[in-house]
Amino acid sequence: MVRRLVRRIAGLIATLFAASFVIFASVYAAPGDPAVFLAGGRDKLTPEKLATVRAQYHLDEPLVVQYGRWLWDCVHTDLGRSFRYGDQVADLLAARLPTTLELVAYATVLFVLLGVGAGVLAAVRRGWVDSAVVGATTLAGSVPSFVAAIALISLFGVQLGWFPVTGGGTGFAGTVHHLTLPALSMALGALAIISRVTRQAMLDAAAADHVEVARACGVPEREIVLRHVLRNALGPIVTMCGLVTAGMLAGTVVIETAFGISGIGSLLVGAINTHDFPVAQAVLLLMVTGYILATTVVDLVHPLLDPRIKAARSTV
Repeated sequence: MVRRLVRRIAGLIATLFAASFVIFASVYAAPGDPAVFLAGGRDKLTPEKLATVRAQYHLDEPLVVQYGRWLWDCVHTDLGRSFRYGDQVADLLAARLPTTLELVAYATVLFVLLGVGAGVLAAVRRGWVDSAVVGATTLAGSVPSFVAAIALISLFGVQLGWFPVTGGGTGFAGTVHHLTLPALSMALGALAIISRVTRQAMLDAAAADHVEVARACGVPEREIVLRHVLRNALGPIVTMCGLVTAGMLAGTVVIETAFGISGIGSLLVGAINTHDFPVAQAVLLLMVTGYILATTVVDLVHPLLDPRIKAARSTV
């Protein structure tokens, strides 16, 4: 276990190192010169002023040197200063990250409850209920999140007026009220995936020999489902829920823009449009780090939920 943990941490650090270089290089490969933006535009821009700006922000140094300087500062929790706002990037992230985490947490609660519930219902009831659940979740999963956002805004925000269509709200009740439509927009696609995984895992677990023996011995069906089927199906369900939640950190970009929410997703869009490189690099690095950490935790927890995986890995 200790050897596997050390191996995973080493792989995590190597992945973060490679991802950080890709993020740094890809942002600098985007069209537009950040030195021109920092100098205030091309109007009355002289070569001497442009050279001064490049030297001030180390933009005249080789890409590898710039990357090494940036990575060293990131390791020491210095994410730089925003070109656009002039504030520390860490302060901008600290102000916007809670809203994004609240949105992801709310969407996770929705797709876990609705997705797992629908999957269990389809696996237990079968027949027309199974067909209805599969059809409904297929329809939900086929709708892009921005299309779902527009439809929900039009129906529940404009026509019925039940929910606000912009902002993140204040306080617990206000936050839940404001984030209901954005969270539902994000959860629709995810619950389709989770319901399918739950349904298939339940069917596989129900086909096990010990379940047939329990059923032949007269154990109540409710107890069979809860203790012998759902319990053995938790491994793939929890794993997929963790992966989907990790992917949602990047998926907030579209939803925050559609609903005018001040999170890190909308911050990233504004940073890219204005060539605010320090902010764009920090947000992308935060999203990638969150995804890698979440998938690593899922990989470590999975054997604890499914003893068969633990036994198989112990023999390797």
